[in-house]
Amino acid sequence: MIATETVSRRGLFINMGYWRDTQSLDQACEAMVELLGQASKLGPDDVVLDVGFGFGEQDIYWMTRFAPRRIVGINIVPSQVVAARQRVEARGMADRIQLHVASATDVPFEAGRFTAITALECGFHFATRERFFEEAYRVLRPGGRLVLSDIIPIVRPRSAMRRWHYDQSWETFSRTWASPPANAYPRAEFAAKLAAAGFANVRVDSIRDDVFPGYHRYCTTHPEYLNLLNPVIRLHHRTARILGEGFTYGAFDYVTAIARKA
Repeated sequence: MIATETVSRRGLFINMGYWRDTQSLDQACEAMVELLGQASKLGPDDVVLDVGFGFGEQDIYWMTRFAPRRIVGINIVPSQVVAARQRVEARGMADRIQLHVASATDVPFEAGRFTAITALECGFHFATRERFFEEAYRVLRPGGRLVLSDIIPIVRPRSAMRRWHYDQSWETFSRTWASPPANAYPRAEFAAKLAAAGFANVRVDSIRDDVFPGYHRYCTTHPEYLNLLNPVIRLHHRTARILGEGFTYGAFDYVTAIARKA
């Protein structure tokens, strides 16, 4: 269904890709990273917390592209942290990118440390996303930015048949991708929860039309790509090829969210 461990030929990205004006998985994955970097308005004065950095590819990209003062990453998967550290060291960036094993819902840093926080396609895992919003607000400096991309449901349909499909899709998603049911809410509620955590200038936009169709098309036309994925993810993608993009992703939204600490 949804790949949270997307392996591109160029590197190791953990995102489905932003497919506007792109043709390949490499280009789309990089475009998503660029999109969040631009939205974060990263620059040389920034101290960035990147939550759920995967294999570190996005942090290397942002450091090369935007040259923030420092990027600090946290990730709950030790094996990914080890691999990402090796990649960072190989690029000679270990003095500017520090990566740690830690939880997004229990951030091990003092209040007001960071000017920007990023979370690329991982918030649906957090237990819970609301707790992450509280922690993000705590460790941001006044005026600091929170920018993330995330997978959420569309508004629950009215018709019984569509509601059944919606409920089945989200039950499967929650079980397969370790996403707490408490994280299953649409855009308006997402924005309201950010505001409730104290954030101002909240904006939550859907980019689903630039994510799901392109990614599904790539999976359908590049079966060799599926061999790079673990067997469970591979099975979901092969099923999706049969069911079609509209059915597979019909209950899902893909959003970018931007907010600022007052």
